[in-house]
Amino acid sequence: MNSERWVPREDNDAAGHRRALTLAWRALSRRDHTFAELRALLARRGVEQAAADGALAEIAGAGYLDDAGFARRFVEDRRRLDRWGEERIARALERRGIAPELVREVAGRGAEAELEAARALLAQRVPDGPVDDRGRHRALGLLARRGYGADVAYEAVRGHEREVSSRLAPAEPP
Repeated sequence: MNSERWVPREDNDAAGHRRALTLAWRALSRRDHTFAELRALLARRGVEQAAADGALAEIAGAGYLDDAGFARRFVEDRRRLDRWGEERIARALERRGIAPELVREVAGRGAEAELEAARALLAQRVPDGPVDDRGRHRALGLLARRGYGADVAYEAVRGHEREVSSRLAPAEPP
């Protein structure tokens, strides 16, 4: 004889929903997540799709799950704390399941602002400027790893070199 007890379908659905909520809230208590991240987490934990969707809708309805808000906070943090460029930010958001149109909306800051941010990073990390080809290559590598495009990186290195050389150049006699 089978020792499993028969449970009505509604009870199974409610239990699945409660489990999905518990897992999602636990994950959100540690850090912000996107819909896609939480959906993947719940799938890995064996939560049925319907229970996961219901739990995520409930959490989003309460205002605790918002991909647009997540993306804006992520962009702000990565720019301010890690000094990432647009390309790296966009790749990271896409990996987290943010829609491409939302990524374009929040990650772009304009060419001038991107160039200024790259030059500020160089001023901090390479204050004396690159003095030779090896130094230029290292500065370009730094900017590339941080997610700045090749054109922005090249222009930032050139601009930083000009700024440093004008600062270090001896003043012309009157």
